[in-house]
Amino acid sequence: MIHNYQTKLIHLGRSSAKSSNIVNPPLVRASTIIFKNLAAFKASYQQPVFTDLRYGRSGTSTVFELQNTMAGLEQAETCIATSCGLSAAIAVIGAHASLGKHILLSEGIYGPVKTFCETELAKQGTSISYFSNQYNMEEKIRNNTSLIYLEVPASISMEMVDIKNVCNHAHQRNIPVACDSTWGTPHFFKPHQLGIDISIHAATKYINGHSDVMLGLITASNAHMQPIRQWCDRYGSHVSPDACWLTLRGLRTLAVRMQQHQKTALIVANWLRQQPEIKKVIFPPFFTGEALNLYQQQFSGCAGPFTIELVTCNEASFERFIDGFSLFGLGTSWGGFESLIMPAIAHQDRAKKIMPDQGRLVRLHIGLEAAQDLCEDLKNALNRI
Repeated sequence: MIHNYQTKLIHLGRSSAKSSNIVNPPLVRASTIIFKNLAAFKASYQQPVFTDLRYGRSGTSTVFELQNTMAGLEQAETCIATSCGLSAAIAVIGAHASLGKHILLSEGIYGPVKTFCETELAKQGTSISYFSNQYNMEEKIRNNTSLIYLEVPASISMEMVDIKNVCNHAHQRNIPVACDSTWGTPHFFKPHQLGIDISIHAATKYINGHSDVMLGLITASNAHMQPIRQWCDRYGSHVSPDACWLTLRGLRTLAVRMQQHQKTALIVANWLRQQPEIKKVIFPPFFTGEALNLYQQQFSGCAGPFTIELVTCNEASFERFIDGFSLFGLGTSWGGFESLIMPAIAHQDRAKKIMPDQGRLVRLHIGLEAAQDLCEDLKNALNRI
């Protein structure tokens, strides 16, 4: 029995490798599965979908290895892998949406998730509303609320949510709570221990860690996963074995990568606080009061992404700043080994030619480069404002 988290990272999800006396599980691709007789064929349909060989869409041994590993890391009964983080979030929300139901979401959630809820769910007759710590949860929950969905910390704003408070109110009324746990990863965040019923990870990011895979992971109890399994089966939500194989390989180094991401992010963020061109660094370790208490209670460390607010500058100055980097890449996403920068603009506003001069936000992802080099790159760009 393995108890230590770091040991689990190395040894879980290798059962199919042991039979071949190799270190890593082999990559198994398949569409059609051949059964030796009718009894075996029928038996495959008695197992929950996405847990056993049935058809390629339900997964192969490579997929099952990753799912079992993630369930073990999150201390959950089961896991489902999907094509990307967004597909995982939509599967969870979609499984709890229907005509006449209500879904309650935390403010500041990932833009595409919000768009899905406000467009597709509206067409189905599902109502949605939002909350934050400033609201009374008892007033926000309705008699027809079927799911409460959180993202902690919130995208861009980094806002914290009082998870235990939300779960207490939800569970008193038998409402499941789902959480996008991507920022904290299993290394710094234990969602199910805090009361979260369904945990979602965009494994595209830190869990894979190499910016070359699209993958989503959902962990939950068997009971909470049942409607999600049904939804994924009906809508063809499946994952490539190749993506799972690469993610298993990347997962082995998650612990050491996250420690380095944290170390460098804290150095760079503290340096940015001293720069005259920076109005604010929005980073959970720098919060105060209740927000800081929530961060310290719910997380054992910090990841690499955080947001900065620049001093007032016009569009031309902002463009010079964004275009002035040599190490930070301009691109969406985070969680890979490389540092990234992106204007922190809502998805629907990213094509606008001009944004307001005040309140310009930029999201940084601090990668695995040396902190001194990243600070120098930032300084060169800041000097162009």
